[in-house]
Amino acid sequence: MAVNLDQALFSQSTGKTVLITGAARGIGAATVRQFNNHGANVILADLTPLKDAAEEVIRTLAHPDRAIFISVNIVNWAELTACFEEAITKFGSVDIVIANAGIMESHPVLDLDAVDENGRLLENEEAGRVIDVNLKGTLNTLRLGLHYMKSKPEPKGSTKSILLVASTSSYFGGTGVTAYIASKHGVLGLLRASQIVARENGVRINAIAPFLTPTHITAGFAKRWDEAGLEKNTPDRVAEAIALVALDPERQGNCVLVAGKYLRELEDSRTKLFPSWLGEDVTGFMAKAMQFFVSIGGYVLPKY
Repeated sequence: MAVNLDQALFSQSTGKTVLITGAARGIGAATVRQFNNHGANVILADLTPLKDAAEEVIRTLAHPDRAIFISVNIVNWAELTACFEEAITKFGSVDIVIANAGIMESHPVLDLDAVDENGRLLENEEAGRVIDVNLKGTLNTLRLGLHYMKSKPEPKGSTKSILLVASTSSYFGGTGVTAYIASKHGVLGLLRASQIVARENGVRINAIAPFLTPTHITAGFAKRWDEAGLEKNTPDRVAEAIALVALDPERQGNCVLVAGKYLRELEDSRTKLFPSWLGEDVTGFMAKAMQFFVSIGGYVLPKY
């Protein structure tokens, strides 16, 4: 489903406070600029070694007095909690959270030649780190965002918003970056699984699925991509979509693919395809099953 993003929504940025993880460079830094240029307070949340890069971003902003850097590792619960609390102390509240921070493995996770002197396959510790940052860190950001922004649901759509930066790798898995693909599929799972709690607490949760965007993650093949003449994003293009989807009070549970000039809503389109994918009979059964879980107050968790 094609998407038209309403530029008029930028006017809603004025006076809002936006916390952005992974904000020192790439898409995160571009998102900081988008919000701050339109009058928002911005928190650049990133790792300590990226402090200088974040402060350079702040110096280039339209409203540098409305921006602060907070050192945080999103996998560390105490640090991320302190980040939210410092943001609230500085600006009074947090209105929008952009869960952008993410990493990719630097070596193939399914490298079967990575063995010790006895021929035993070595554990891939980097894969665990990718999944920790991209999935656990995003879950941490999501939970704390809900906690600090929860309020009574608003009939016309909440102004409180969480935006998860997923990926086209959340839907497609052919590129072979195993840990990254698995973690980004998990981010999509967070989007879907969080909707009931989000609605109950007056927070909108949506996602963006960027296709190839030139950043440090894609530097290894960016030149060859250009030579192939393929469509690509810019960090500013993705940041614009992030900001407008996060600001749109009509959006709840959406995921917008951003591939250069192409913008597509994926979750609504996926739902409409259920009958042709699963068949009318299975689609009807699954709908009744979901209604059952709603009627009993949700999935009854096992006790161990």
